[in-house]
Amino acid sequence: MPSDYFEEDDFTGEVSGGVLKRIFELLRQHWVWVAGFIVTIIIVSILDAYFTFLSKEIIDQGILKGDVDALVRILIRYASMILVQSAGIFTFVFLAGVMGERVRYDMRRMLFNHLQTLSLSYYSRTPVGWIMSRVTNDTERVAELVTWGLIDSTWGVVNIATTLAFMFAINWQLALIVLAIIPVLIYAAVQFRKRILKQVRKVRKINSRITASYNENISGVRVVKALGREDGNLGEFKLETGEMYTAGYRAAWLSALFLPIVQIISAFAIGGIIWYSGAQVNFEGITIGGIQAFLSYMTFMMWPIQDLARVFAEMQRSLASAERIFHLVDTPPEIQNKPNAIDPGSIRGDITFEHVHFWYEDEMPVIKDLNLHVKPGETIALVGSTGGGKTTIVNLLCRFYEPRRGRILIGRNDYTDLSLEAIQSRIGVVLQTPHLFSGTIRENIAYGRLKATNEEIEKAAKLTGAHKFISHFEKGYDEPVGEGGVLLSVGQKQLISLARAVLSDPEVFIMDEATSSVDTITESLIQDGMEAIMQGRTSFIIAHRLSTIKRADRILVIEDGQITEMGSHAELLRLQGKYYKLYTQQFRAEREDAYNIFKEEPKVATETE
Repeated sequence: MPSDYFEEDDFTGEVSGGVLKRIFELLRQHWVWVAGFIVTIIIVSILDAYFTFLSKEIIDQGILKGDVDALVRILIRYASMILVQSAGIFTFVFLAGVMGERVRYDMRRMLFNHLQTLSLSYYSRTPVGWIMSRVTNDTERVAELVTWGLIDSTWGVVNIATTLAFMFAINWQLALIVLAIIPVLIYAAVQFRKRILKQVRKVRKINSRITASYNENISGVRVVKALGREDGNLGEFKLETGEMYTAGYRAAWLSALFLPIVQIISAFAIGGIIWYSGAQVNFEGITIGGIQAFLSYMTFMMWPIQDLARVFAEMQRSLASAERIFHLVDTPPEIQNKPNAIDPGSIRGDITFEHVHFWYEDEMPVIKDLNLHVKPGETIALVGSTGGGKTTIVNLLCRFYEPRRGRILIGRNDYTDLSLEAIQSRIGVVLQTPHLFSGTIRENIAYGRLKATNEEIEKAAKLTGAHKFISHFEKGYDEPVGEGGVLLSVGQKQLISLARAVLSDPEVFIMDEATSSVDTITESLIQDGMEAIMQGRTSFIIAHRLSTIKRADRILVIEDGQITEMGSHAELLRLQGKYYKLYTQQFRAEREDAYNIFKEEPKVATETE
C-alpha cells in the first residue's frame, strides 16, 4: 500500500468543514453564477411560502366572509406568482448545473496539472487505478455535490428560514414551539453525520483498492492465466468486496434510520402545535385560516428538514471523495525547482557525478559513492547484472530522483540549481518497453516535437530506419497504433520511439535496454538508428546484449551500485575481468544457439517432407 494513500483514520469528521470551505473556494471564481443562483432561489422560496399565506387569505377573507371579489383578486395574484416562480425554478436549476460543470472542469484540470508535477517516485508506488479513481469517480461525485447537493441544501435552508418568518408573522408563540425542535434535529444530524461519514470513507477507501485490483488484473491478464492465479485473485477480490459490502450496508442502515427519527420528532412538534392552537382559537388568539396556514407551514418546513437529512447523508459520500481529491492535490512533488532555478541554455557541458549515494524508500543503498566524469559528445555504456543500479544512474541524471548524498554537476552547476525543464526537455530517453499513445504513427513521432512538419517527421523516421516498415502500411504514417501500440511489434514500437527521440533533438541521449526484447535483425536496425542519434551527442546506453555497446567510448561495469571496471571494449577484454566473462559467456551462448539451429535444420526439413 503506498505511503501517501488516503487512509480512513487520517481525517476526523470535523475536517469536512474545511473540505466544504475548499469547495466553496472553487466556486468563488464563479461568484456571478453563485450570486444569481442564491438570489433566484431566495425569490422562489419566498413565493413558495407566500402561496401558503395566500391560502390563509382565501379562507379568512374570501370563504368565511363570502367576498367573491376578494377571492378572485387573490386567485389572480396566485396565478401570476406561479409564472414568476416557474421562471425562477428554471433559472436556479440551470445555474446550479452550470456551476457543477465548471467545478468538474476545474477539478479535473487541477488534478491533471498537479499529476504532471509529481515525481516519478510517486507513480512507482501508487497504482494507476487509485489515481484514475480520483480523477473520474471522485470528481464526478463532487460535481454532483455542487449541482444537486447545492440545490437541495440551499433550497431546504432558505425554505426553513422563509417559513419561520411567515410563522412568526402569523403567531409568534406557535413559531417558538417549532423553533425549539430545530436544535434537537441539528444534534441528531451531527451524531448521524459522524457515523455515516466513517462508513462512507471506508467504502471509498476499499473502492480505490478494488479499482486498482481491476486495473492490475486486466493489464496483467496474461500473467494471471499463465500462472493459474484466477482462483487466488478471485478470493482476494471477494474479501475486498465483502468488506465494502459491510461498510456500505452500515452506511445505508444509518441513512435509513435518520429519516424516521426526524419524522418522529416532527410528529411531536405538530401535536404540540395542534393542542396549543386549539386553545388559542378558544381565546380568539388566531383565526381558522391562520391555524390551517400554520399547520401547512409546519408540514412545509418539516419536508425540507427531512430532505436535508437525506441530502446530508448523501453528501458524506461526496465529501469523502473531495477529501481524497484534496489529499492528492496537497501531495507535494518530491523533486521541485529551487526558487531561483536557472536555465543555462544548454546541457551539452561536462556531466559529473561526485560521491553520489542513493537509496529508495527501504533505505537499502542502490548507488554507493559513485564518481564519474562524462565529456561532451562521449558515449557511455553501462553493463552489469540486474539490480546493480544501471537504470538508477540514468534516472538520477534525468532528475527523476535526486542523490541522497553527493551531487551531480552539469557544466559547473549543481544540477539542483537548474530548472527541471532545462534538464528534462534536453534529454531524450528510449526505454526497454516503449510507450506509444493511442493515435497514429505520425502523431506518436510528433510527440517529440508537436510543431514538427510532415517532412521533419518522415526525415526522423528515415534516419532511424522506421520509414521502411511504415511505408508498408496501407495508411502509412496515418496508420493507427492502438492503445499502447498494441497493433505494432516490439521492434516497430522501438523504432518509432527512436524516431520520436530524433525529432525532439535532445542534447543528451539515453537508451535503456532498448534492444533486449527484439530479434537480431530488428536489433541491427535499432543500432543503426542509435548511431544516427548519438552522432555528436552525449549518450548513455544500458544493455544486456553486449554487441550493441562495442563502439562506446567507455564501458562501465556496475555491480552493487559501484563501478567495478571501466574502459573501452578492447581494454576491458584485455583486462579479462567481469566484462570479459560477461562478453565471452554471451558470445559462446549465441554461437551455440546458432550451431544448434543450423544442425537441426536438415532434420526439420526431413520431417516436413
